Amino acid sequence: MNRVISNPGRNVLDEIDLQIISELQKDGRAAFSQIAESMGVSPGMIRLRFNRLVESGYLKVVAISNPIKMGFNFMAMIGIKVEGSKLNQAAERIAELDEVIYLIATSGAYDLFAEVICTDQDNLLNFLGEKLTPIDGIRETETFIHLKIVKEVYF
Repeated sequence: MNRVISNPGRNVLDEIDLQIISELQKDGRAAFSQIAESMGVSPGMIRLRFNRLVESGYLKVVAISNPIKMGFNFMAMIGIKVEGSKLNQAAERIAELDEVIYLIATSGAYDLFAEVICTDQDNLLNFLGEKLTPIDGIRETETFIHLKIVKEVYF
């Protein structure tokens, strides 16, 4: 089955593009020649497609660190309720905090969700009390401690 992803106003991704992305998701350091061999195409074709995917914004190659190996043994998701008129301002301030690794604006019970990494419980307590809750506009927070990462996908 040929998959083609089309997004109005953007380029079209065909099966080869999707296979390249899939191979790089498995091993971001895979050589173009290795990917080409597994797909039965030339390395030059992979190089051209890769460059086009990067230049068009479909693909970004980054290093992903392991927070636990780096001493951040405590992770949490924090639901944040913010005064409506101060949402953008509060989000900008929260995004500046070093402990915050992921921040999204949402609909529903919380206005924002922040994923944070900390070295331990004391570090999290300090973050909540001295960095997060004093931000102007924050009305309420609820902290959800990560017990286990069951699935993690970098799409």
